[in-house]
Amino acid sequence: MEIRTTCPYCGVGCGLTVARGGTGVRIEGDPVHPANFGRLCSKGAALAETLDLDGRLLQAEIGGRPSSFETALDTVARGFTRTLAEHGPEALAFYVSGQLLTEDYYVANKLMKGFLGSANIDTNSRLCMASAVAGHKRAFGADLVPCSYDDVDAADLVVLVGSNTAWCHPVLFQRIVAAKAERGARVIVIDPRRTATCDAADLHLPIRPGTDVMLFNGLLAYLQATGAMDARFVAAHTENAAAALAAARADAPSIDAVAAGCGIPAGAVAELYASFAATPRAVTLFSQGVNQSSSGTDKVNAIINVHLATGRIGRPGAGPFSLTGQPNAMGGREVGGLANQLAAHMDFTPEATDRVRRFWNAPHVATRPGLKAVELFDAIDSGSIRAVWIMSTNPVVSMPDADKVRRALERCDLVVVSDCVRRTDTTECADVLLPAAAWGEKSGTVTNSERRISRQRAFLPPPGASRPDWWIVSRVAQRMGFTDAFAYRGPADIFREHARLSAFENGGTRDFDLGALATLSDLEYETLDPVQWPVSASPDLNAAAALAAGTFCTPSGKARFVAVTSRPPAAVATAQYPLLLNTGRVRDHWHTLTRTGLSAKLSQRDTEPFVQVHPDDAARLGITDGDLGELTARTGRMLARVQVTGDVRAGELFAPMHWNAQFASEGRVGTLIDAVTDSISGQPELKCAAVGLKRFAPCWHGFLASRQRLEIADVSYCVAAKADGYWAYVLAGDAVPGTWRQWSRAICGTDCDWIEVADAAAGRYRGAALRDGRLVACVLIGSRPVMGARDALAELFRGGAIPASARLGILSGSLGSVDADRGAIICSCFSVGRATLVEAIQSQRLTSTREIGAALRAGTSCGSCLSELSALLAEAPTSPSGLRRSLAAR
Repeated sequence: MEIRTTCPYCGVGCGLTVARGGTGVRIEGDPVHPANFGRLCSKGAALAETLDLDGRLLQAEIGGRPSSFETALDTVARGFTRTLAEHGPEALAFYVSGQLLTEDYYVANKLMKGFLGSANIDTNSRLCMASAVAGHKRAFGADLVPCSYDDVDAADLVVLVGSNTAWCHPVLFQRIVAAKAERGARVIVIDPRRTATCDAADLHLPIRPGTDVMLFNGLLAYLQATGAMDARFVAAHTENAAAALAAARADAPSIDAVAAGCGIPAGAVAELYASFAATPRAVTLFSQGVNQSSSGTDKVNAIINVHLATGRIGRPGAGPFSLTGQPNAMGGREVGGLANQLAAHMDFTPEATDRVRRFWNAPHVATRPGLKAVELFDAIDSGSIRAVWIMSTNPVVSMPDADKVRRALERCDLVVVSDCVRRTDTTECADVLLPAAAWGEKSGTVTNSERRISRQRAFLPPPGASRPDWWIVSRVAQRMGFTDAFAYRGPADIFREHARLSAFENGGTRDFDLGALATLSDLEYETLDPVQWPVSASPDLNAAAALAAGTFCTPSGKARFVAVTSRPPAAVATAQYPLLLNTGRVRDHWHTLTRTGLSAKLSQRDTEPFVQVHPDDAARLGITDGDLGELTARTGRMLARVQVTGDVRAGELFAPMHWNAQFASEGRVGTLIDAVTDSISGQPELKCAAVGLKRFAPCWHGFLASRQRLEIADVSYCVAAKADGYWAYVLAGDAVPGTWRQWSRAICGTDCDWIEVADAAAGRYRGAALRDGRLVACVLIGSRPVMGARDALAELFRGGAIPASARLGILSGSLGSVDADRGAIICSCFSVGRATLVEAIQSQRLTSTREIGAALRAGTSCGSCLSELSALLAEAPTSPSGLRRSLAAR
């Protein structure tokens, strides 16, 4: 029997079908889900690899020791009750996650704001879309996303701002590519870095970091100067246009001024402006490059302003569209998971507070906003927050100034962590661990970027003692004396209450309304099809229709222009820290690797933390491609593999956000980022940090492969990656740890037969551990970086007793007669490597990505690798560019 559910990764909200059988779990795209129509990205396609129980938290723990769940729940309840009695409600905090289901979120928010009496509950969504929320509320009077994916399909112009959609929202990106191919839609990308998304672009504007407001202010002024504004819409449906236009003209007086400020050619600016002015069906998609900024809210409003000026909102194929990063960031916004929201899109007004108090029958409901994420951890650090409960997130990795966050948790009186993973950087700081059900084991709802609510359904039983988050929070609430308010039988009960609250005393005054779903039976809830809100019980009170009519949730019913002025990022390059660091995601990994790090398929492509460096900066610093680089900042340090590339601007770097202490000894990029926030949204400036970079030159390098995951200490650099049948470790050190024989055996085990060879003069060592003739581990050490042939190793680890010839190969570093590797993985969906692709392109004379797909399937699923396939085609000797290079080399 197939179960329909949703993907747990990005905000696209793809539907899945799951079938269990004798060979395991089969996961495919749901062909009828309106978010993806059967498409999946590489991460979604590899979900079945992440379902085993390796590394799971299966039992409650107190002080690092196993405990019964009942005892752990009692401990949490007593700790929070004692802290509340001794220090008051402001000494308590929850830090939650867009990985929670809406029902989990609702119960946590209700407990904290309704019954504990504090609004100190914030979410890791603060790190990804708080600026979008603030911008929406300033412009529309409510957190309304005025677009849907159908608008992207219908647009004639798609402007992507601060969004590597090809990698971060791959399935939506394929809809953009389809619109371009089928209807000739024009694509413009605004991003300081050249990304895979740029390969679909008709125009790429690599602006200076933080200059988005100036660029869009210039566009607003241009629209007025050229008569491209919709004067009728502006007059009838907006207010404050004059102030916004005056600020725009002062900030961006001419195209030349904008070009100089943004660091791009004037012709590119003029092309963007002319295209936008001439294209009524224009959608502007924006994501973390806009939001994660000290001026993120102003950037959002600068984008919204140009859509209001042209009346391109509430119309098919037009509007400003925020892409959420997590599967349920939107659901968290709906229930009040942000510290500055109450519940159901209500703020802390006296009227709303009274309304929620009466609905919840909660006499101690919070009456003012709580602490936002950075403020919350600062308060833990200062001791004003004495007890914190962290649910389904890893702030010791993801927060800025991450080392300070870790120190704060280490000194906090009570740290409770609910998670499905036993070892994360954050669980290591916990006093109490509560085992939570993971994706695939819990049921509820999520809301994607286009306001579409979908059911997430369980298809596996919760293992061990693990339980859904709503159950855990409810049991603690009951132990604290709030039994009746948290007597839920299941997620359907919670959803109905959530829907009733959204409609309670609404009357069309609030955009968020699920009134039509408030009376769903359990069966109707279980079989609920994806639906976009609002779904009011009163057809006459339809906020979507109101939006189309130009009516907004402000007191006047009009949308508000917001006057904004460009400001540079808070980070300033200095002599000590002369480079600006940008951070973000890679194609095949997600957040802090707790799920994707378990997939060998997803760990093939990016096996180490890396830093991208412009060739001019690399030459000046004496760094070459493949070196290890040491990044330093006022707040911390990171080691990463150097990639020299023209994809970043000179003076700027890029490093991914995913690696943590469980996978890389010095790989947390959050240690380098100051905790500077947008003054309105509280969102940290994660896209721009001042850092230094120098070559890290260890005295030895190593590669270790092991059938089991190992603990490796006393090395300067250690990165672990899941491979096919084994764990691979890339190592480096400043000092030789005793003899290599002793060191290797201490790590890999002394109960094995060892074969080894050493060349002390050359600084080389090769060792292999075998048990009953089968390979257990192998170690390769040298004075320069060494790597094992991963495909060949997989074959050796899968096999039985290893013949002598292959053993000699291990010790020589060549792995004997085993076939050559596929090379670096280009297509993760089908595990197609660079070497395989190059051979096929040359031998079969392939000339297009379509032909590659027909021959090897590469690029035919999520399409995220199409840019790399195009690059390989361009490098081929038979291509025009490849032929020119070949002739030039003669």
